[in-house]
Amino acid sequence: MTQVSRRRSTLQTLLLSAGFFVLVAVSVASVLLVNKAREDNALVVHTVEVESQVASLLVDIRRAESATRAYLLTSAPQYLSEYRSAAAALPAALGHLQMMTVDNPAQVANAAKLRAAVEQRLAEFALSIERVNNNDTATSVDVLRKSTSTDALEAIARIGRDMRTEEDRLLAARTATADRTQVLASSVTIAGSCMVLALAAISLVLLRQSSRARDDAEAKLRDSNVNLETIVDERTADLREANEEIQRFAYIVSHDLRSPLVNIMGFTSELEELRGDIFRRIATLNRTASLAPAMEDATDAAEPELEGSDKQLSDEFNESLGFIKSSIAKMDRLISAILNLTREGRREFKPERIDLRELIDGIVKTVAHQAAEANATVEIGALPDIVSDRLALEQIFSNLIDNALKYLKSGVPGAIAIEGRTKLGFAIFEVTDNGRGIDPKDHQRIFDLFRRAGTQDKPGQGIGLAHVRALVRRLGGTMSVASELHNGSTFTITLPIKWSGKNAGRNRDKES
Repeated sequence: MTQVSRRRSTLQTLLLSAGFFVLVAVSVASVLLVNKAREDNALVVHTVEVESQVASLLVDIRRAESATRAYLLTSAPQYLSEYRSAAAALPAALGHLQMMTVDNPAQVANAAKLRAAVEQRLAEFALSIERVNNNDTATSVDVLRKSTSTDALEAIARIGRDMRTEEDRLLAARTATADRTQVLASSVTIAGSCMVLALAAISLVLLRQSSRARDDAEAKLRDSNVNLETIVDERTADLREANEEIQRFAYIVSHDLRSPLVNIMGFTSELEELRGDIFRRIATLNRTASLAPAMEDATDAAEPELEGSDKQLSDEFNESLGFIKSSIAKMDRLISAILNLTREGRREFKPERIDLRELIDGIVKTVAHQAAEANATVEIGALPDIVSDRLALEQIFSNLIDNALKYLKSGVPGAIAIEGRTKLGFAIFEVTDNGRGIDPKDHQRIFDLFRRAGTQDKPGQGIGLAHVRALVRRLGGTMSVASELHNGSTFTITLPIKWSGKNAGRNRDKES
């Protein structure tokens, strides 16, 4: 990921976080402000109810007074009933008013004063009605007429005005507070919505930029893949051509090396024949010089015994010839091995279904005599059938079984086991022995061409395992070894169960 992409991703994360926190803050603030507005509105309603209660109380007092006056003037029973109804409702109305104004000390005091004034006024009404009942109507009317300016009546009027004034003040203040709360709630909601919209707009812009950047990256990746496939095809073709050229070169060099090697071998044989003539003549000359009698032709007589420096010279000559012949033989084996490798590299593999148990059983029978001489047994376990190249598999398992028999521990009966299993479309084969083992530091060395590990007391050119691994790779598989000195070895080969031959060229390129 580029620096720009990381910065854009970080910014998007921050914007999403900011949007989340804004939404949470707006939601919390909205809930708090709605609750506050509800409380403010409740106070406004409460104030209106108090004013209504005060007005209702004053109306009841007026109704009681009117009923009393009408009864005094007419002595009609219905007015007496109306008075009693109004008078009976006043104590409850006063109690309700006091309960409603308990949160306001000023109104509590006003309510107490109003109760006293109302009770005094009701007492006056009751006295007038009692006089009427005692047939003293003229006195009652005269007293009631004069009582219109009494202290109780003035107190009721004054206290009523004070209470309404106080409630008007509270109504104005509480209405203003409720309005402010509603305005604040609306402002918070609008501001939060605007912030969310702004963050959403910025996120959309960044998302579009990211989408464009992703599309551009995908387009570049597609172009790169197309170019890469073209480059890979070109490089593969170049590698295949180079590999074939190397194989041709190795074949030509190996073939051309054999001609001078044959000449060297011929001249070495002639030197070996001349060596007999030369040292016979030297011995004959030495004996002639010491005995002085005439001798027959030296070429027809048996070779005389050499003595002293002549014998040492003969031994050194023989030793030198032996070194030359040994080196020639080794060179001949190496050239033959290289030629075999180049021929094998040019061979086209042909996949076919193979019964591995039958194939390996045939290999074991060919080395039965060698196994008997080494006092070794070869056990063949369960082996899956696979589709692969028959000749390559014969060479692979022949080399491994031959190496296992060659490098057994002396004095210990050899035990070689071959078994296989399948896993995820691959066949896994293990060739295990109880031989000398291989030092872990040499596990890779043994797969190198012309490289050998351990004590070199067995014939070989260091080509076998390198050739085996090359064949395994051409068959689309892998090869590994697990071993320790004096504890035997296990060679593990993994091959496709159904090999189609498509990766033969690719693995051949890898080997080059």
